[in-house]
Formats: sequence, C-alpha cells, structure tokens
Amino acid sequence: MLDLFVDGDACPVKDEVYRVALRHDLKVYVVFCGALKTRVPGRVEFVRVKQGFDAADDWIAERASEGDIVITADIPLADRCIKKGSSVVSPTGRPFTEDSIGEAMAQRALMDHLRAMGEVGGGPPPFAPADRSRFLSALDRVIHRIRRGYGRQSAAPGGSGAP
Repeated sequence: MLDLFVDGDACPVKDEVYRVALRHDLKVYVVFCGALKTRVPGRVEFVRVKQGFDAADDWIAERASEGDIVITADIPLADRCIKKGSSVVSPTGRPFTEDSIGEAMAQRALMDHLRAMGEVGGGPPPFAPADRSRFLSALDRVIHRIRRGYGRQSAAPGGSGAP
C-alpha cells in the first residue's frame, strides 16, 4: 500500500501533498508536535505526538515501510526510512536515495561540527517557488514509479537513482 508520511511541523509543502494525495487517492499521515490545521479534503490523518526530541521522526520511522513515501528535510529521518525501503523526498524536491544518503549524512555531520565551532551560521536557504515546483515534479515521479512496481528511487530501471 502506498501511503505518504509528512514530517509536519516545518513542512512548507503540506498543501501540495494534500492535493497530490487527493488526486491519487492516497492516505496521508501528517505527524507533528505543535499546532496544525486539521481539516483538509481526502484521506489525511493528523497524528500529534508528544513533545520530545525526535518524537515525530520516531513515529514516522516506525511505520513507514517499503512502497511508502516520506516527505522530510530531516536527513537522519530520511536515512532511517530509506533503510526500511521507503522512498524519501525533501520539500525542495531533492530525492534521498540509497546512493545519496551517505553523502547527505556526512555533509550534515560536517556542517554540525562547523556550526559548533562557530565557523558557519544560519540554516538552509529560504524556500523558493522553484522548490515547490521541483517538489511537485519529484513527488509525482516517485508515485508513478512505485505504482509501476519499481519501488524506491535506486530500484528504478537503469539504476540512476533519480526520481
């Protein structure tokens, strides 16, 4: 069964996920700790987890499985879900794959270290309209790939790892 799991607290593309899920008749789990609107069309379930470090991530990682799609910018969560066979797409449309997650984890660790040393500051660049467009294209490609039976990104014919 193809379900969508959304790391919901800071996800800038929730409305887009709802529209795509409605069009494809997919179940969506929006997992969050904070406040969130809870009335949208379609098969959307809002899951509020208790406040706590990685509580939403843990809920998603425990339930997402092969054939599901996880929407998150959280690299460690992406890594956990990929290891369980899920496809993972960031809100900017970047696919996390078996081939790319190791580099993403290493880059994250490096940036954490540099921030701790005071060498760099800030976070990711601001979300842009082009990110929204890339996300919608990437999500659509992953849904079609899974429905065609190719599974997650790295299992696609040709082995390119691209969605």
